[in-house]
Amino acid sequence: AGKGKGPGRNALALERTKGSEILFGVAPCRLALARERRALFRLFLKEQRGGGGGSGRPLRAELALQAAARGVPVLHLPGRALDALCRGRPHQGVCLEAAPLPFRSLRDAEEPRQGDGESGRRQLLWLVLEHIQDPMNMGALLRAAYFLGVDRVVATHSNSCPLTPIVSKASAGAMEVFDVYSTDDLQGFLKAKSAEGWEVVGTVSRPEDVEDVPVISCSEFQWDKPLIVVIGSEGEGLSLETQLQCQRMLAIPPGRALHPGIDSLNVSVAAGILLHSICSQKRRHGD
Repeated sequence: AGKGKGPGRNALALERTKGSEILFGVAPCRLALARERRALFRLFLKEQRGGGGGSGRPLRAELALQAAARGVPVLHLPGRALDALCRGRPHQGVCLEAAPLPFRSLRDAEEPRQGDGESGRRQLLWLVLEHIQDPMNMGALLRAAYFLGVDRVVATHSNSCPLTPIVSKASAGAMEVFDVYSTDDLQGFLKAKSAEGWEVVGTVSRPEDVEDVPVISCSEFQWDKPLIVVIGSEGEGLSLETQLQCQRMLAIPPGRALHPGIDSLNVSVAAGILLHSICSQKRRHGD
């Protein structure tokens, strides 16, 4: 790759395709290669020094084959060059130069078919994210939503972090296989879904902060119509305008008397608990 202290600098000097970004980590790169959702430019694999294959060799061979099948060139670089490419983030010996993955527009979304019997219609579940700004939280939310069976994720277009490589890594690659939609009129969207017969429920960490909307424990919630769960931003929670579009607010009851200042959950953990509480009803109904 280069002489002396060159490898890191040479990786950055590799001419990048305009507008491209660097995905890093095994799961995001493998899933981006498997799905034809982005333009892919080059796969970078950590080169093996000497004869030892190490535990990563079969995996790297598999990724190289995947890249070849997609017509993506493969470059073998020293680990320091990969570190430089992804700015020291945990790449696990794999980086992929790719076009960014944008949010999908709700205007282009196909409506889920609702002709599969009333029970199928009743069990639709969408997750709406208002102003999630931390890419680690965004990734963890997408991972939980994908795992637990959420049908669609919709994020606010403004004041939300974009679908970056950091989000993809934090989602364990779920972002590469799960469409994320965006809306620039959250209140209008929620109003329209309510008019179509959906139930819109918000989430709150401190029930005393909510006015004019009933608050119930997530364990008391009964899921009996298509449902939208709205999660608010890390610091502020749901905006007042969005709270007023909700028919109810769900809270997670704490397991002890809480010390002031440690009286809420991380947003992605809270979402996982709430979604599991709701999705377990689907399994009980056997739909």
